[in-house]
Amino acid sequence: MEEEECEVSSVLNHLILAATEISEIDGFKHVIKRQCFDLSRRIKFLAPLFQELLDVTDAVPNDAVSALLSLKKALASAKELLHFCCRASQVFMILEREQIKCKFNDLAFNFEEAIGKISCDKLHISEEVKEQVALVTAQFGRARELFDPPGLQLYDNLLSICNQSYDVIPEQDKLHIICEKLHFTNVGDIKQELIALDKMVVDMGARFEKSTQDMSTVLKKIEDFILTESADVIMLSSDDSSTQADESYTKLCSQSLVIPDEFRCPISLELMKDPVIISTGQTYERACIKKWLEEGHGTCPKTQQILSSSVLIPNHVLYILISNWCEANGVEPPKRTEKLRLCKATSDGSSEFIDIDTLLSRLTSSDIEDQRCTAEELRLLAKRSSQNRILIAEAGAIPLLVDLLYVPDKRTQEHAVTVLLNLSICGNNKERIMASEAVPGIVHVLKNGVMEARENAAATLFSLSALNENKVLIGASGAIKALVTLFCEGSQRGKMDAATALFNLCLYQGNKGRAIRAGIMPKLTEMVTEPGEEMGDVALALMALLVSHPEGKAVVGSMNAMPTLVDIVTNGSPKNKENATSVLVYLCIGDPMNVSSACSLGVINPLLDLAENGSDRGKRKAAQLLELIGILRSL
Repeated sequence: MEEEECEVSSVLNHLILAATEISEIDGFKHVIKRQCFDLSRRIKFLAPLFQELLDVTDAVPNDAVSALLSLKKALASAKELLHFCCRASQVFMILEREQIKCKFNDLAFNFEEAIGKISCDKLHISEEVKEQVALVTAQFGRARELFDPPGLQLYDNLLSICNQSYDVIPEQDKLHIICEKLHFTNVGDIKQELIALDKMVVDMGARFEKSTQDMSTVLKKIEDFILTESADVIMLSSDDSSTQADESYTKLCSQSLVIPDEFRCPISLELMKDPVIISTGQTYERACIKKWLEEGHGTCPKTQQILSSSVLIPNHVLYILISNWCEANGVEPPKRTEKLRLCKATSDGSSEFIDIDTLLSRLTSSDIEDQRCTAEELRLLAKRSSQNRILIAEAGAIPLLVDLLYVPDKRTQEHAVTVLLNLSICGNNKERIMASEAVPGIVHVLKNGVMEARENAAATLFSLSALNENKVLIGASGAIKALVTLFCEGSQRGKMDAATALFNLCLYQGNKGRAIRAGIMPKLTEMVTEPGEEMGDVALALMALLVSHPEGKAVVGSMNAMPTLVDIVTNGSPKNKENATSVLVYLCIGDPMNVSSACSLGVINPLLDLAENGSDRGKRKAAQLLELIGILRSL
């Protein structure tokens, strides 16, 4: 029996991982983007089913296990198809539109059939998840009926060009439509298409109905069209272009200076004026990479990796190096589009403006005192102004602050993590902080910093975990064990900060087990059962959340908390009555002895009162427990 449970758990863990990986796939080609996002979204909606089944593996029937194995195969096929749609040639996908349609329809059928074999009514899963599964099943069914393969008009246009001989010039309006629909704006886009086509031949050895030679010919004609269009634009604007030439670039050319490769944008190959870092770690000129992203590309131009985020992080260190190089060679240093200045209130009530570039230069200083004082100043500036929080992040401070989380100086660590806490108040900055891989550094401070730094690190994790996708990443980082340690051993404020962060993180089912295995349940039970414990209310709320996990239920059930819980239902505050009743519901499900014990301790009358006079949640929980008691009495 244990081996079977282990096998089911392994399948479910695989399904959760596969669904997560699929939801993170990005960079779909324009021509198939909507269909890919629809498939990815439906699969993402299945993840809560797998997560809830993981908590009740012993109650999953054999027919459901068989269906889960079918879903495992379907997810593998979906992952393969979506990756194909990221790297395949758009021209190929249009000309082979029926083949693409078959692949998506077969997948939809496989998902619909596998999910249909799972009798959700017989499983111990929430009503919300049951409704979600029913919705996804219906969506897969409709997808087979309504699937619209890539562009019929594009297919006709491309096919007519394909069937023409090499020396025939296609109709310009057809080429214009193709370029517009496929977002072909420059020669580089055509080269990417050719690369994708070549890779398909090499990687897959595919035999296309339309030969690769035909497709290459079509792309060559599109390239010629783009070059002609570009030449027309240049001729129309050439009369005023010379007056707008960049003086610094002209000087570089006249001096024949060799620009270091690391100072050149990989896209334009020109000196970068406003270098920014993308999620793959590569640096580009802001204007160039923005244009690339606006054209719909979801990959890194240099490495072809799929971008996990579209956030652009200013590369302040490189900006300083480029500025220094320009000054040393007598060239005007690059200027950012906008000068970023922070507002600081002075003692007389007036405002003083501080150049953020100067501050960030000091942040990278080799002088420890300079670093510490600058981090402290940024801490105050970020604390008092929402505008400052936006500007500090946009100037590229976050990666520099992340580096300071690892310095030996404890005060600098504390200031750096507190700046990140203040910056995270701004919603957009949460994504920037996560993109800068700040979580391991925050966890480092949470484990090793002074108490105030540990408190603020916990508060930062609480702030970042407001976004659901961050709950998963933070939970996998080792943060939960460090938060449990702070909750058990920290100062009063540290315990509170740790508790709020843990509560947020454990709203994601996968993190509950991590918190329980880190040893939080005995401490929660101790706090709930000890009279006068200041953290008792918070501990009870956390216990009500974690007892839904089988391991959490087992720990609470073994610690003789029943008398205290019944007493809270009788005499506690309205919120505590609800939470204590919620804990009792989980303890009593499938355990007649606990039901009998609760009854003997006098829980029925307080429950009747709660069912009549409590909040909506209190009434619902009281009704659940009374129903369990009623079932016991009827036996």
